[in-house]
Amino acid sequence: MTKGMDDNLIVGLDIGTATVSALVGEILPDGQINVIGSGSSPSRGMDKGGVNDLESVIKSVERAVNQAELMAEHKISKVYLSISGQHITSRIEKGMGAISDEEVSQEDMDRAIHTARSIKIGEEERILHVIPQEFKIDHLGGIKNPLGLSGVRMEVSVHMISCHNDMARNVIKAVERCGLTVEQLVFSGLAASDAVITEDEKELGVCVVDIGAGTMDVALWTGGALRHTEVFSYAGNSVTSDIAFAFGTPINDAEEIKVKYGCAMSELVSKDDTVNVPSVGGRPSRSLQRQTLSEVIEPRYTELMGLINRAIENAQNKMRESGVKHHHIAAGIVLTGGASQIEGLAECAERVFGNQVRIGKPTEVKGLTEYVKEPYHSTAVGLLHYGKDSNFNDDGEYSEPKQASSVAGFFTKMRNWIQKEF
Repeated sequence: MTKGMDDNLIVGLDIGTATVSALVGEILPDGQINVIGSGSSPSRGMDKGGVNDLESVIKSVERAVNQAELMAEHKISKVYLSISGQHITSRIEKGMGAISDEEVSQEDMDRAIHTARSIKIGEEERILHVIPQEFKIDHLGGIKNPLGLSGVRMEVSVHMISCHNDMARNVIKAVERCGLTVEQLVFSGLAASDAVITEDEKELGVCVVDIGAGTMDVALWTGGALRHTEVFSYAGNSVTSDIAFAFGTPINDAEEIKVKYGCAMSELVSKDDTVNVPSVGGRPSRSLQRQTLSEVIEPRYTELMGLINRAIENAQNKMRESGVKHHHIAAGIVLTGGASQIEGLAECAERVFGNQVRIGKPTEVKGLTEYVKEPYHSTAVGLLHYGKDSNFNDDGEYSEPKQASSVAGFFTKMRNWIQKEF
């Protein structure tokens, strides 16, 4: 018998170009996330993060959510929803304010952050996240947690992420038509970061790249703060298209061949390996050397990694120009998402970046780990982490995300400073 949704349950819903994933997590008394339900379905009606067929998206979401409900034995009523696409933009803004009682309070921080987010943005834009980077009190900068410090004037630097209003409305509409409430809309690159990297990596400097079918989401962290976000509408589907056109095989078969036999470094493939390639128009299938397949895949992945590398270099240059001390990426690059699960990609990427690269898998979850500990679930798992950090205290008890009076609460709030705009 399916039960109603409890306060200690969180649902992450990731509507990608290729797949819709729904995960149900319960918050245990020790604060851990226990995944009790998982559902997925092929995504229809989405392209590069945007809705182009509303009814098809609704059906895809319903299938994934129904699967997750059956497994979890709970009715899903509200979700944390991811969003991506080239319409996502980010900027650094500053806010300031007086310190009311010679000692920084939570209200002082709220006021400073509010002034930072009060900038004029276009009517077509919607603010998703306002995430503090550092505070400055009087003449002392680089402060991560100003709570309780003495001073007269405080300044804050924030990373602001926004999206196009209509794009957000369309994806929210698809979810609401399934009888669900969207608790918060979360940039998928931020969610993926929550799932696959550690606080140490954020401190040392790390770039997370979530490679999906239609988009690549970039999140660059240094000195423990989010410094740069960017989305490319050019990703795994471009590799699939190359295979289809090069060998005259249907797109669906090209995708299957890419996943099963693809390699992003041709030198890692044995010359004796062969692949069976279906043809079109009733023609017989052909046998192909796997190395030949890799020679088609490798240039495209090299190009995709090159785009990311240039974006990182541009972001680092801007950080240097603006006086940010921490602009190095000592912890390297973390690749995640469905299109990161191809043999040889880490080696291909290391050659492009000249830095260490690893494939990021979701961490810090219990339960159905065989379902969720793969890179294509990073965003959905990250949404569970995000919901937990926003709405639950350190003991796993539900609390409305209003004030963060303790130091621990402040850091939770700092990681997930949400402005609900819908």
